[in-house]
Amino acid sequence: MKKYLYTVVVIMLLTSCKKFLDVKPQSQINEDDLFTTEQGFKEALNGVYTLCASSSLYGGVLTFNNDILSQNYQFNDVILQSTANFNYSLSGVVAKNDNTWSSAYRAIANCNYILAAIDDKKALFADKDYQLIKGESLALRAYLHFDILRMFGPSYKVGPNIKAIPYVTTVGVTSTPFSTTADAITKIIADLTAAKTLLMSDPIISSAYVIGYPSTVGSTETASNDLFLQNRRHRLNYYAVCGELARVYLYKSDQVNSLANALEVINAKRFPFTNQDDFFNSDIQKKDRIFYKELIAAWFINTKAINGQLQSLFTVSNPLYSATVDQVNDIYQVGQDGAEDWRYKQWFLSTAATTGGPNRAVLQKYITNLDPEPNLHPLVAPAIRLSEMYYIAAEASYDTDPVKAIGYYNTIRAKRGIGNTLTDVPAKNTFIDLLLAEARKEFYAENQMFYMYKRLNHAVVVSSTQNIQPSNGVFMFPLPQDEQAYRTN
Repeated sequence: MKKYLYTVVVIMLLTSCKKFLDVKPQSQINEDDLFTTEQGFKEALNGVYTLCASSSLYGGVLTFNNDILSQNYQFNDVILQSTANFNYSLSGVVAKNDNTWSSAYRAIANCNYILAAIDDKKALFADKDYQLIKGESLALRAYLHFDILRMFGPSYKVGPNIKAIPYVTTVGVTSTPFSTTADAITKIIADLTAAKTLLMSDPIISSAYVIGYPSTVGSTETASNDLFLQNRRHRLNYYAVCGELARVYLYKSDQVNSLANALEVINAKRFPFTNQDDFFNSDIQKKDRIFYKELIAAWFINTKAINGQLQSLFTVSNPLYSATVDQVNDIYQVGQDGAEDWRYKQWFLSTAATTGGPNRAVLQKYITNLDPEPNLHPLVAPAIRLSEMYYIAAEASYDTDPVKAIGYYNTIRAKRGIGNTLTDVPAKNTFIDLLLAEARKEFYAENQMFYMYKRLNHAVVVSSTQNIQPSNGVFMFPLPQDEQAYRTN
């Protein structure tokens, strides 16, 4: 990996440059001064979340923009359509992906600064803050590496022993060798397992922590006097680590450990399913468009800037990303049993195309009001959903108990208003296709489908009549130019 100089600055983001001796950032704080108090560690960790929520990571590219690859939209713009066709050579696409790579590694470097300092400063911490800060830092480091692996490396299924990405665990300017996909997965699991042990102290585990909408009767998510302990679902909490472990184990086809972690989330019964009345509420201020209570973890993106970007992408009169009405009807299987699907009914507004052609289905999923803020919940980018745990449990349990697998599948369909249940046990390939079809509906505009197709080395579904065959050319983003030599050496 190229040589970065990482310097912690006041907003806790890191500056990097290949010619590190020429970099003299202003308004910087020496890490030795920063990590002299517990509050300094908290600010440093909050800075990692701030970077993760930026438009170059989960506040943009890694949640919303890259959903273009899920084949959910139809573009008039030639460049966008070319990108949706997996042409990664366009200059704008290269620049965007290079920026995501560098932003992710800056966030990872911040985690490493915290982890390098925290054990020697353990005496600074009161209560369980040491465990929370160290656990979240490890979880963030693993989470970021996993998504960079899922973007730029070969999948475990097709290339476990091929060099994939650097797994960076130290600070400094020395080069980190590239790990193979299998080695990277092993390191990710090690970090997540250590984080899971530390986060046994997470308040979210306590029965006194009641998940709900902010400022509503019953919810205690903002009850603590310590801001650091509020809104645990806006951080990589204990159950988020279980969910990420379920993802990672499934990526390496370890169904036993994947299922165990998914069931730990499901059986905890901490995350209530969204009520129909909340999802369909006619008052926009009381409407839950994203199944907020079901989010195990989410990135807090409640800013005017990101809200404006989302509206430009999805909901203005001529958004950058929109599907045709027929395309959405196909995705949600309206001609079969999807006409009553809550998501189909609430997430799309049919409008006439401003440039002619077929009517467009304009996405309403991320509409929110930020000024003032009377909404039922803040604007967040979903990170891990309860529904995904059911999809994982269904896939991971099929070989040993297909009846249970079908039960997990039917549960989410029922919670989305689809009354038609699956009763007979289909062949495994058919069942995987059914799961993918359901996940595509759930993860619309969330960029999870690309990763599912890649993990399975499955054809990318464009429509009920068209697929794109799997290949590394489809599933692997090109490395940044100045990183390519390090993968081959």
